[in-house]
Amino acid sequence: MPSKGDSSATPHQERVQVVEAAGVIGVATLLSRILGFVRDMVLARLFGAGLAADAFFVAYRIPNLLRELFAEGSMSAAFIPVFSGYLTRRTKRDAWELASAAFTTLLTILTGVCVLGILAAPWIVRLIAPGFSDNPEREALTTLLTRIMFPYLLFIGLAALAMGVLNSVRSFAAPAFSPVLFNIAIIASAFLLAPHFAEPILAVAVGVVIGGLAQLLSQMPALRRAELLFGWRYDFAHEGVRRIGWLMAPALIGLSVTQVNILVSTILASYFPGGPTYLFYGMRLIHFPLGIFGVALATALLPSLSTQAAKGELDALRGLGFGLRLIFFIIVPAMVGLILLRVPIVHLFFEHGRFSAADTQGTAAAVLAYAVGLWAFAGVRIVVSAFYSLQDTRTPVLVAVVALAANIALSLLLMGPLRHAGLALATALSAILNMGLLLVFLTRRLGAFGWEAILRSHARVVLASVPIVVTCLWVAGLGVWAQPEVWAAKTVMLIVGIGVSVAGYVTVHALLGSDELDFLWDLVRRKLVRAES
Repeated sequence: MPSKGDSSATPHQERVQVVEAAGVIGVATLLSRILGFVRDMVLARLFGAGLAADAFFVAYRIPNLLRELFAEGSMSAAFIPVFSGYLTRRTKRDAWELASAAFTTLLTILTGVCVLGILAAPWIVRLIAPGFSDNPEREALTTLLTRIMFPYLLFIGLAALAMGVLNSVRSFAAPAFSPVLFNIAIIASAFLLAPHFAEPILAVAVGVVIGGLAQLLSQMPALRRAELLFGWRYDFAHEGVRRIGWLMAPALIGLSVTQVNILVSTILASYFPGGPTYLFYGMRLIHFPLGIFGVALATALLPSLSTQAAKGELDALRGLGFGLRLIFFIIVPAMVGLILLRVPIVHLFFEHGRFSAADTQGTAAAVLAYAVGLWAFAGVRIVVSAFYSLQDTRTPVLVAVVALAANIALSLLLMGPLRHAGLALATALSAILNMGLLLVFLTRRLGAFGWEAILRSHARVVLASVPIVVTCLWVAGLGVWAQPEVWAAKTVMLIVGIGVSVAGYVTVHALLGSDELDFLWDLVRRKLVRAES
């Protein structure tokens, strides 16, 4: 890797570093998503899509939304470019002082937000779930769950700051694996604590808080090794902190527009029994490929783009087009597979215990609607990273406002005929609009992205997806899905279908001489050679 002051890294070297980092994050995210599925299967089996489940998922949406807005969303997007600039142009001591000042400031702010949130929980629930007002028991349970889970925001916010520091110094493993502990905490709470509660869902809320604390503490050893462990520094007027604050303000909406759109869906879904639960599980399935590939690549890309921007290497930033090609190379087949196998997947993972066949159909409808915009959900994260690396938060927020207005209008238009699925479709369509507008403005800012190469790549992806369509249609049409039990046979058929689809997709790309496949295969060979030596 080039030294700090060396700007001679070739685009290929930078791509390799980014993809290797994305690989580490992707593996960790895969493990986290697998445990997340286990967690969701446990919750679906224990609570189905009834009153307790609706109350929990609405209550969890509140601190989770604030986490996206104040922590993993705006904090990461604003902090990493500023902190990377300090690492590039100043001393490590200066960078540590900035990190410590940011830690103390964030701790103070989030503590205040948590206290206010706990006190204002009844009013927050009425705002975010107005449809719950006709059931006092459900509204009261949602309020109690909200109060229990608000401290999660404090812990996960500080964990996001730790992640920003570690990612800036290209240390990705500890923050990437920390969500594994979050899922373990919830699963353990559901099995070990729930029997001791009169209302078992309260134990799951306690597990959320414990999981957030575990995510923070698990990153402390890595910070210590990097000699960047936070200290107490009450310097709210620190130059870097002020800069982060200026960047955060518009980023509260800009980077987290998807979460804001989901919040709108949650509010409107409260009018449909089971609606919040169907949307939650539907988005969980969408987050599986999105988290493993889209978020992983965006997380790995931001420090690299920020360093290039700090050095004034705008030509290197135009290489973002390769990131878009790579993400679509992976996300589009996942999107096709989710659309065609949505019912078998939901049935196999969730239709147990109190989760009924009707719940499967409701969740599958949400998956179909969300999946339409999966490529845009992933692409937005990549493109927004380029804007934040340039410390431009104004453009994304203006685009986000337009997308948010479109989401509200589409939600009101579609929720009548399509119910909760219309809300999911509105979220997907607004993400597509967001993606398109961001690309237009970024092209004006940086110049040509190499659209010819991108279009050729997308054409290969579409052609290579044909075997996926054929295989998934065959698997989804098998009679085994209408039979009770026989879970082993269903699992085998789903695994075989996915395996054949992937093999066909890769084969077509190999025959077409895909640049993305060649790049990834070359990276794998380098890893194998390095491991053998």
